[in-house]
Amino acid sequence: MEASQVAPLRVGVIGVGNWARHGHLRVLDLLPQYTLQAVFSRRREAAEAAARDYRIARVAGSVDEIVESPDIDLVVVLNTAPQHARTVKRALDAGKNVYCEWPLTTTLGESQELLQLADARGVRHVVGLQRRLAPHNRYVRDLLAQGYVGALRSVRMHVSMNYFQSVRPRALEWTVPPDNFSSVVAIYGGHFLDMLFAGTGWPVSVAALAPNQFPSVTIRETGVSIPTSTPDQFVLAGMLDGNAVVSVHIEGGKRNGSGVQIDFTGTEGDLRITNASAFGDVGDDYEIHGAHGDKQPLVRLPVPQRYHRLPDSNLPSAVLELAELYWAFAHDVAHGTHTAPTFADAVRMHDFIDRAQASYASRRFVETNAAA
Repeated sequence: MEASQVAPLRVGVIGVGNWARHGHLRVLDLLPQYTLQAVFSRRREAAEAAARDYRIARVAGSVDEIVESPDIDLVVVLNTAPQHARTVKRALDAGKNVYCEWPLTTTLGESQELLQLADARGVRHVVGLQRRLAPHNRYVRDLLAQGYVGALRSVRMHVSMNYFQSVRPRALEWTVPPDNFSSVVAIYGGHFLDMLFAGTGWPVSVAALAPNQFPSVTIRETGVSIPTSTPDQFVLAGMLDGNAVVSVHIEGGKRNGSGVQIDFTGTEGDLRITNASAFGDVGDDYEIHGAHGDKQPLVRLPVPQRYHRLPDSNLPSAVLELAELYWAFAHDVAHGTHTAPTFADAVRMHDFIDRAQASYASRRFVETNAAA
């Protein structure tokens, strides 16, 4: 059956924060594979505004109303990380397919429980680790698999962003407490490590630094200062299966010159991926450069057209990455495939980050879950 002949997935959205409005609602409105059926927010005025802007048929009065509605195929959980576990569990108990934003929960144990419950219910589940499916990343993954650089010798990734400074808006206050697993390491680290490892495979051992450099965070609107030990930087050194080395540096609160650079060094050539933004606006696209031989200039490698599969739009590049994930999930449902990241991927990433931070606490290399 062609995708155009498949009925759109009917979506109920829970949570209408900044990323829901900036990303999810615009994507669900763009893609013909979905129809926005209902929305719920604890701030009813936010849900009503979303319903007006995106022609959503119904403003629900509760989470229960969303998950128990027979006209909803997919529950999209977009409230804050500390609320995810309870909300997702309620949707799974109702037998619904579930999309949950990353991080899945604030603890590894809770994420493992949700994975087990989802599998026991026999429902589809997807987690918002969308960068692995962006056109540039799928192209780079294929280049590596096809031997563009030869045998991989080393990988180096640097990611920095202006966010996560010592002064934050009230909307990001929930990122401050360490127990919320919502630091720059958990959020940006999870997204970009997933993107990288989708192409290189996972490290088999790592050592990490995860220091806190902003021991107090001030909320801009209130002036209240909150003590915190959440890490603001993340430096990772490790070994990939096959003896290649990997190094990663992720830093929040960078005032100027932030962005992304990833270098792949191989026995036959090199690749470099760059972006001026770790959370791209319109036009902030990834560029790929590569070369073979010795002392050759890196030349631009445009992403072939076959990697582009979304409808035309003027959405920001970070939002288009999210659209790729929704496209993949709808394709999986229609064709019985499994390309979108699931709760199992969330558990694996959460476990990896926990192990890396344990390495910093113990000042030693630790084995990872690479064999998972």
